[in-house]
Amino acid sequence: MFRAFPLGDPHSVVELQDALAVVRRGAEEILVEEELVAKLGQGRALRVKAGFDPTAPDLHLGHTVLINKMRQFQELGHEVVFLIGDFTGMIGDPSGKNATRPPLSREEILENARTYEAQIYKILDPETTRVMFNSEWSDALGAAGMIRLAAQHTVARMLERDDFHKRYAGGQPIAIHEFLYPLMQGYDSVAMRADVELGGTDQKFNLLVGRELQKGAGQEPQIVITMPLLEGLDGVNKMSKSTGNYVGIDEPPNEMFGKLMSISDTLMWRYFELLSFRAAGEIEALQEQVAAGRNPRDVKFELAEELIARFHDRGAARDARQAFVDQFQLGATPQDIAEVQLSGDGGGVPVGRALKEAGLVASTSEAFRLIRQGAVKLDGEKVTDRALLLEPGSSAVCQVGKRRFARILVR
Repeated sequence: MFRAFPLGDPHSVVELQDALAVVRRGAEEILVEEELVAKLGQGRALRVKAGFDPTAPDLHLGHTVLINKMRQFQELGHEVVFLIGDFTGMIGDPSGKNATRPPLSREEILENARTYEAQIYKILDPETTRVMFNSEWSDALGAAGMIRLAAQHTVARMLERDDFHKRYAGGQPIAIHEFLYPLMQGYDSVAMRADVELGGTDQKFNLLVGRELQKGAGQEPQIVITMPLLEGLDGVNKMSKSTGNYVGIDEPPNEMFGKLMSISDTLMWRYFELLSFRAAGEIEALQEQVAAGRNPRDVKFELAEELIARFHDRGAARDARQAFVDQFQLGATPQDIAEVQLSGDGGGVPVGRALKEAGLVASTSEAFRLIRQGAVKLDGEKVTDRALLLEPGSSAVCQVGKRRFARILVR
């Protein structure tokens, strides 16, 4: 874990550079980075907020881009607040929308919020995470307070926001209550005295409103860090349940694995950058391996296993990988595959003997002939070396031809 050192400390330059490298990773924009450096140099824990309107019952990997950044701030020793927008959720966030968003009821919001609280701890440290609800201060604001807040912004300024501008220019209606959303999100930062606010790139306007309202309240303005919007499985549109191109973090492991294996080899690196907890150097090494000829599918296996282990466990990740190999690479279902245990007697089992003892061939000579013909595969990979040994403790699905399968376990 990094620590923020006072600027006069001899370790401060190194520590600050380390911390900045962590914060910059995957971030689209930091406003204003010089102010962030100054805050980090104060040697205190910063209050870092990210708000989530519980408009759907479950989180998906797109949401976790922000939550991963929150975790990184935790590891840097800062205070992280997961803000549930139970008040703003009833307004309906218009960011990026080309039509007025229907608000949810308080009951729907609270029900969804309960599932959010349960799911975030798959990433965040429950001991050091604060969960807050913005109704705590927004309800108390009242009509008079709302009017005073609205007086701090002009209609012209609101129409500078890209989605409002496009809707206005296109003759599409904008409801008055939609103008309140950026103000209320900004007021959250005032009420919480936030040092840093995280949000997607589509939230930039709202996050900057927070800075302005804090200045008006005599507070030091928050640092705004925008994170990219994660592309969904199609590699084009933002990950969203409404478009069906999402991976839910509570989905069954096999479904998650299959979805992640469906992304393109190019999109895989984007997912590594924004979702993986691997060090940047490790990801660069994987890219070099693929450039040198390693099958990108195998690297995608590693990504899928890492994510499923995070949201389920390592055993579930291994089983999901094997189920994927069985069904999608080998064209078989788990019910089609017999399991055979072989003894290596302290050493490996030659592949010819393994195929014979598993009942996939009548003799080792037939095994060698089929290997020469390219008709033998292990875990979907064609076997070309007749001297191949299956190592003790290993497990592999062996395929001969199109329809003969066996899972061989070597003791």
